[in-house]
Amino acid sequence: MELAGKSLEVLALLFVLLIGVCALLITAMFIVDRLQKEDAIRRNYPVIGRFRHLFTQLGEFFRQYFFAMDREELPFNRAQRDWIERASQGSSNTVAFGSTRNLGIVGTPIFVNAAFPPLEGQAAESEPLEIGPYARNPYLAPSIFNISGMSYGALSKPAVSALSRGAAEAGIWLNTGEGGVSPYHFEGGCDIVFQIGTAHYGVRNPDGTLSDERLRELGEHPQIKMFELKLAQGAKPGKGGILPAAKVTPEIAEIRGIPVGQASISPNRHASIDSWADLLDSIGHIREMTGKPVGIKTVVGHPEAIENLFQEIQQRGPESAPDFLTIDGGEGGTGAAPMPLIDLVGMSIREALPIVSAMRDMHGLKDRIRLIASAKLVNPSDVAWAIAAGADFVTSGRGFMFSLGCIQALKCNRNTCPTGITTHDRRLQQGLVPEEKYKKVARYAKGIIHEVEVIAHSLGVSDPRQIQRSQVRLVMADGSSKRMSEIYPNVVEENRDKIQE
Repeated sequence: MELAGKSLEVLALLFVLLIGVCALLITAMFIVDRLQKEDAIRRNYPVIGRFRHLFTQLGEFFRQYFFAMDREELPFNRAQRDWIERASQGSSNTVAFGSTRNLGIVGTPIFVNAAFPPLEGQAAESEPLEIGPYARNPYLAPSIFNISGMSYGALSKPAVSALSRGAAEAGIWLNTGEGGVSPYHFEGGCDIVFQIGTAHYGVRNPDGTLSDERLRELGEHPQIKMFELKLAQGAKPGKGGILPAAKVTPEIAEIRGIPVGQASISPNRHASIDSWADLLDSIGHIREMTGKPVGIKTVVGHPEAIENLFQEIQQRGPESAPDFLTIDGGEGGTGAAPMPLIDLVGMSIREALPIVSAMRDMHGLKDRIRLIASAKLVNPSDVAWAIAAGADFVTSGRGFMFSLGCIQALKCNRNTCPTGITTHDRRLQQGLVPEEKYKKVARYAKGIIHEVEVIAHSLGVSDPRQIQRSQVRLVMADGSSKRMSEIYPNVVEENRDKIQE
């Protein structure tokens, strides 16, 4: 009994001490909140006001896991992410009971099924497609679906390594992004598209100009198949790339040719390119130095600008044209960009791609310039729509990030990515094991390609590239649908009339 009584006394004393410590802590927070001048809520409501910030931070978490419906969340909803997860795991992607998609939303594509689709034995896989017939070393691109530009620096070492190995396994290309090529891009032995950004990372002289010596060196590498001159990116047209200082490690600084530990912000455009004529000159120069196909990546702001490019090509001849044109939509992704640019600048891929495709075809350049579609195209229906709209290839960045395990934590710019994909914190990187993740990358790519082929067969064609605009209907505001071929040619013709005026 005496021992029990002493134990109770000790517990009571500890309880009193705990209350005292809590009281002191609350008093200290009360004083700090009342005296600080930055936050009006905390100043007017000391201590209690702190819960607002806590709930704001936790709100994103609770919405994602508990409250948002399968088709509600942005930028990618749960249904999209779940499909990618199942595909990357090699699990069945069949669903039951019925669609959860609202088919009444304006712009929703409805594919027109054939009365007598081809039998299993009559179906065929997409044939490789040549890019760059005027280059010394044209590229015979094997896959309709590939990995979009994501720089080493924005992505971690294990993420790039897994993407490289997965790309090789699936037989698709990997775009380096504007941060230059690292040893990890070559690791898997995959085909590589070297992207040249406005800062010329990886191909720059000390003064920041383009290095011919470096271009020739890279052009001789057997894995580098093409070069992409980046004019603009969907999430930040008119703004250069942004790599926070915390991510500029000594290794990344060496690869890019920049100072260590300083934020790396690219110019908003190429200083040496002031016109479409200058652009074609630059393309021709890079193609001559490397011997490889050269294209551009841009965002459509107004169709007249792209029309002017095609007119310049017509004046010079088809050999002067870019070998491919990557169209990124205003809904494209990034690791860091100002919100106004992410939200409001640049035409959506859903509008831009059909317009540019029709312009290219009207100028007789369909077999000369390959179109690559990018921006939020992560599921089979997205890819099939893009091919119907005129794309020869589709690339995705965030889709492959999801295959690596991305949970859409929206912390890409903070170096605190919990899945190790966009961080250089080694403690967080250890969660991403390339030897396992590359298999998911490959399965995701193969899953997309397979299901696009399934859609194509249901439309009555044996090859996805045979899908036509007339086989896709778009939902209108009144709930009815119209063929895509009825809508976008009219838009293009209207723009042509304005140009001719």
